[in-house]
Parts: sequence; C-alpha cells; structure tokens
Amino acid sequence: MGDYHFVYKDVEGASTQWDDIQRKLGNLPEKPPAFKPPPFTPSSDDQPKDKSWIDSKTSEELEDLEDDLDDDRFLQEYRKKRLAEMQEAAKVLRFGSVIPISGSDFVREVSQAPSDVWVVVILYKDGIPECGLLMQSIEELAIKYPATKFVKIISTDCIPNYPDRNVPTLLVYNNGAVKGNYVGLHSFGRRCTPEGVALVLCQSNPVLNDGHSKNEAVIEGVRKQFIEKVVADHEEEGDDYSSD
Repeated sequence: MGDYHFVYKDVEGASTQWDDIQRKLGNLPEKPPAFKPPPFTPSSDDQPKDKSWIDSKTSEELEDLEDDLDDDRFLQEYRKKRLAEMQEAAKVLRFGSVIPISGSDFVREVSQAPSDVWVVVILYKDGIPECGLLMQSIEELAIKYPATKFVKIISTDCIPNYPDRNVPTLLVYNNGAVKGNYVGLHSFGRRCTPEGVALVLCQSNPVLNDGHSKNEAVIEGVRKQFIEKVVADHEEEGDDYSSD
C-alpha cells in the first residue's frame, strides 16, 4: 500500500493555516521573525557633489563619469551651465581679426552692424608703407578686442577716386553713423603703436571692447598701456644715448 503521508512545503518563510493552529495549541514553536535587510547607507560615490569635486577630476575621469552617471542630477546641471557659459562667450567674442570687405559689402558689414557693435574701418592701398604700418597695429587690436569689429577695404573701392595721399584712413561707425574720421598716419602719433592707435580711438567713445570688461575699465586700461609704452620707449632712448 502506498505511503500517503506526504509533507507539502510552501514557500520558505510562509505559514500555512495548519501551522498557525498548531502554534496556538503550543505544538509548534513561534514563527521566527521575518527577515529584514539592513538599512541602506549610500557609499561615498553616492554623496552630493559640488564644483570642487568635479574640478578635481581629470579629463579621463570626467569621461568615465559621463558614461557611468548620465542620470546624475549635478552632472546634468554642471554640463548645462558650462554649455551656457560657452555659448555666451561665443556670442560676445564674435570677431577677433581684421575682416576684408568690398564696396558692395560696406552697407551690410558696416552701416547695418548691430547697434551694440563698434566698427573700425581702415581704408588702405597695397604698396603704401604707411598703410602697412597702421595695419599691423589694427591687426593687433583686433585680436585684443574681439568684441569690436575691424574691417579693411581698398580706399577706392569704398570711395571712388579717394586720393592716395589720404591713406591710411580710419573710419569709426556705431549704430549706422560715423563717430570718428582719422586721415593719415600722423593722426596716431610719431611712432603709430597699437597703444597709440587705441588711445586715439577711445578718446571720446568706448570704441574698443574686449567682451569682458566694462567700457570704463577698457578705456582706463588703454590709457595705462599707452603711458607704460611711452615710459618704456623713453627709457630705451635713454639707454641708447648712455651707450654712446
């Protein structure tokens, strides 16, 4: 005859109705307490992160973090902030060189430039030494003040029959109007240095703009650089005389 005394087991830890009755009668020991996992303690990698934590990472570590922690709120905010900063910098620092234009470009590039942009136009002719000398200073200023727009155009392309004796000429525009007109190299001093040209341009208006400093700070910086250049040149001349 077969053995019908099978023992059926439920899921581990579960209690059957029969077990509950037997415990009430005292025939079975009390049911052990249900298992509870220990409380969760975040690791150091899960702690809130600040800017210093990011700045201390190498470029390779940051790349790993971007792969492993794409959902990390701080990294998302940090990336968003850096992107906004770079976009703002690119918006302000939009020039940085002397742009060649033709006569047909003049209205679009100069007269119709945004009202917050100062435009410095150099009229020149190839082969004239004075034009080359002024162009060197203009190119240096264009790099130093990238939020100011510098353009160059052959004099007769801009003004038909413009006399060669008047070149180089600088025209300064803002909001579609001429704000300055400097004819000939002598307008910028005996030596025509970038510092001297900058001082002339900023005598009455904040023409030069580096994209970071306020207008007053830029103008004050231009004056300081000009004075320092004059003093340095004077000291060099004194050394030349003393060596003779």
